[in-house]
Amino acid sequence: MSSLLPLVQNEIIKMIKKRRFLVIVIIFAALIPIFTYAQMRVAQNNQKQFGTTDWRVEARQQVNDLTQRLNSPRVAEEWKQNLKVRVQLLQYYLDRDIDPSSPNAVTFTREFVKNSITLFVPLIVMVFAADIVSSEQSAGTMKLLLTRPVRRWKILLSKMIALILFVSLSILTMAVLCYAISGVAFGYGGWTIPSFIGFQTVGSTVDVSLVRAVPQWLYVLMELGLVWFAGLIVAFMSLMLSVLIRSTAASMGTMLAIIISGTILQNMVSSWESAKYLFMVNLRLIDYLDGSLPPIKGMTLGFSLTVLSIWAAVAIGVSFYHFTRKDILN
Repeated sequence: MSSLLPLVQNEIIKMIKKRRFLVIVIIFAALIPIFTYAQMRVAQNNQKQFGTTDWRVEARQQVNDLTQRLNSPRVAEEWKQNLKVRVQLLQYYLDRDIDPSSPNAVTFTREFVKNSITLFVPLIVMVFAADIVSSEQSAGTMKLLLTRPVRRWKILLSKMIALILFVSLSILTMAVLCYAISGVAFGYGGWTIPSFIGFQTVGSTVDVSLVRAVPQWLYVLMELGLVWFAGLIVAFMSLMLSVLIRSTAASMGTMLAIIISGTILQNMVSSWESAKYLFMVNLRLIDYLDGSLPPIKGMTLGFSLTVLSIWAAVAIGVSFYHFTRKDILN
């Protein structure tokens, strides 16, 4: 273990020198104010449209609009199932007089984290992971590293530990900046507002028998935990591609294509049942918290976590197997 620590420190120093984390922070600092302003404009437009700041008026209007769409014969049956679930969830909050999107910094952070799990966070993770091995192979520095009296698996393990640290730090930075920046516009309250978890969708019906209220700070922590887990899966898959593919551009391009295709597939795979075993389709873990309809019927949080864990184990296994046996020196 003592021989591993210097390797991890070396990997951290190399990542810092590449200034990629600084780029990530700049991206967050630039995008979050834009989304904050957009959210403010939405709230202002809703106030003009409904003539009040009462969230119940907007929610009832949404229920009426969704119900009218349900009665339209031109709406596909699979979309009707999604609309029915949304109507039931809105009605659940109306019945309990709790605004699920109360304007405050915590709620903004919650929504930002939820919407970033399938594309934004994976792209951020890919910045660190996609070339963590392939770049050193292309530059020839991997040969110098392997001349040291250190086992190959320790070298790769140090890279993986450093990768986990930077993924964790990136997600924490995202949450902190979301709260700090959006709080200027919406205020820094909202920690104790109740949020409901435990919704289960059965077909087009929402089962509320296991629903319970938790404070919003706990809900955000649960979201961040799921986003962190999804980010690690993407990191391990990117690490595997970086080991298998010598070209940095090819490994990054391949991972980018996989991430984008996964985002597209989630809206198209409802009738392709075997697609539920693809890791990209299982990344929307937060949807299970708020009761959203899963991409494919029968998918649950436990199922998605299991599938993602298997993909991660395979990716790690392939990475270590290939890295410890392939001919890098030639």
